[in-house]
Amino acid sequence: MSLFWRIFGLNALVLGTATALLLWAPVTVSVPVLLTEAVILVGGLAVMLVANAALLRWGLSPLDRLTRLMTTVDLLRPGQRLPVPGGGEVGELIRTFNAMLDRLERERATSSARVLLAQEAERRRIAQELHDEVGQSMTAVLLVLKRAADEAAEPLRGELHQAQEITRESLDEVRRLVRRLRPGVLDDLGLVSALTSLTHDFATHTGLRVLRRFDPALPALERETELVLYRVAQESLTNAARHADAERVEVSLRHADGAVELCVTDDGRGIDAVCEGAGIRGMRERALLVGADLDIARAARCGTRVRLTAPVSGRRP
Repeated sequence: MSLFWRIFGLNALVLGTATALLLWAPVTVSVPVLLTEAVILVGGLAVMLVANAALLRWGLSPLDRLTRLMTTVDLLRPGQRLPVPGGGEVGELIRTFNAMLDRLERERATSSARVLLAQEAERRRIAQELHDEVGQSMTAVLLVLKRAADEAAEPLRGELHQAQEITRESLDEVRRLVRRLRPGVLDDLGLVSALTSLTHDFATHTGLRVLRRFDPALPALERETELVLYRVAQESLTNAARHADAERVEVSLRHADGAVELCVTDDGRGIDAVCEGAGIRGMRERALLVGADLDIARAARCGTRVRLTAPVSGRRP
């Protein structure tokens, strides 16, 4: 039934009911109209208006639900759909909107995958250049400073030793940046070793207490899935250090029901679900890349819990 005939039928139902009541009800109208008759007529009009408004709200409720979804839909939270209420123009409109969401989510996932893969390739290139060019140059500078310090006399020797320490600290910082850009341990030793190294470095540089709970027997995962799990853990730890004012962070990794679940929980001040920055939206895009579910909410007592559930869809080549 089209929207026109739906509204026409609802109004006809109200007017027909009112006409039937006037025909069979023992009510007459005098000239001039008496007060009691006027009260009855006004009351009948009010009843008709209320009934008409209620029926129209019921008949147009699918459009209200469609409007609310259109104003709140988020392509980073896929699967938001409306049930189709039969045929007619309203049903066809909702079917078209659901099909549009399917197309937009596929296109968003495809474009996000290309962007993320390009980012990872750029990270790998920058990390390689830092390691090969900057790292080797600073290592050569360290050797020159050591040789000069061994041959120099005081007080120049002390200044050269101080320059050595500054250069060594800078070299350590470059190496840490290389590990953040492209964790080589992830490719060489796997996800558990990479997360162990990540949490150890995080605790060393931030002073936060980090607890690790990793299942001993995790299934083999695809490289893309391992990288997404690692990046989500990295971003979650960074958010806990920068924004949560936390003192303790727990990182767990377990296998359950054909999926691997990563959970990062801190004891900070919690997250405002309304405000999601670029970091959290980046995590959601990465989750879509491997078909994972990402849930970010307040922890049971305090703080924030980030939970990523990734399906076990393949093995590492």
